[in-house]
Amino acid sequence: MRLTGVSPESGWPGLGVRTTVVSPSTRPGLRFPGRVTLSAGDRDVAVRHIGLGLVAQAEPDDPGRGPRLVEFHQTSIAGPFVVPAGRRRAVDFALPLPWETPVTIFGGVPVMGLRTALRTEVAVGADPGAGRSTSVPVFVHPLPVQQHVLATLDTLGFVMRQAALQLGRLPGVEQTLGVHQRLGYWVGPLYAGPITELEVTFVADPVGLEVILWVDRRLALAGATHQSISRFRVWHVGADQQDWPAVVDGWLRSTINRHAAMAAHADWSAQVTESAHVSRPPDRPVPPGMGLGGTGGGTGIGGGGGGGDGT
Repeated sequence: MRLTGVSPESGWPGLGVRTTVVSPSTRPGLRFPGRVTLSAGDRDVAVRHIGLGLVAQAEPDDPGRGPRLVEFHQTSIAGPFVVPAGRRRAVDFALPLPWETPVTIFGGVPVMGLRTALRTEVAVGADPGAGRSTSVPVFVHPLPVQQHVLATLDTLGFVMRQAALQLGRLPGVEQTLGVHQRLGYWVGPLYAGPITELEVTFVADPVGLEVILWVDRRLALAGATHQSISRFRVWHVGADQQDWPAVVDGWLRSTINRHAAMAAHADWSAQVTESAHVSRPPDRPVPPGMGLGGTGGGTGIGGGGGGGDGT
């Protein structure tokens, strides 16, 4: 196996740890292959387990607290075992990336400072706190549907102004991770006026993608704001056959019309309490054959050697 993307070796007394990956570039839903190599010194080393985790900076729910490093996905790949004195042991892995893994690369460029890393933790000896960790960067490229949506927003004149990973779950949306990504945009000229800000959240699964649009209209003189949230669903299958400018334009116009209707009856002094499930009913059963096939690759962990249908 040809390996690139090597972590610096991390040394615990009597043990060296190094993580290497085949390629640091990947996308949600794929397996991320690599190898953890342990090197023992002049005595045997008892390893309790080797764990892998995806880590990133995330914003807390409380805006008064700063971002912190969180491990949003983790699994164990090996252990327990002993590395004999003066010997090495290599453990191959193929980590399945969650479909909701945040995108960090778009068009070959990092997304507004977002970074994700694969952290390897090796627990040794009887002391629960004894162990070492290493990390390698992971560059997460968008799924085809995400790529189409992001490229279309760019074509329609939207300019990304911020990107963040947010702790917490979205109300009414089925999620597997305790974090979600929010991409903030300055609104394109064709849509300016009814709204001043747009935020986009993707929640992917094996069959499709939830696209959640948060729109805001601020009244500068009054200092008031009104926010509404709309939700759309699109399948992985047939994504390349969609007329994406028409699809995304339809989403935006539906969202803006709904936002305007709600703002007309809004109490501008009230807190926004609306949640992301309001724009359509819960998920319907998935039609047969709607999944995204052929994205697996690899043999598992620890080898030891269609258009939007929401409104």
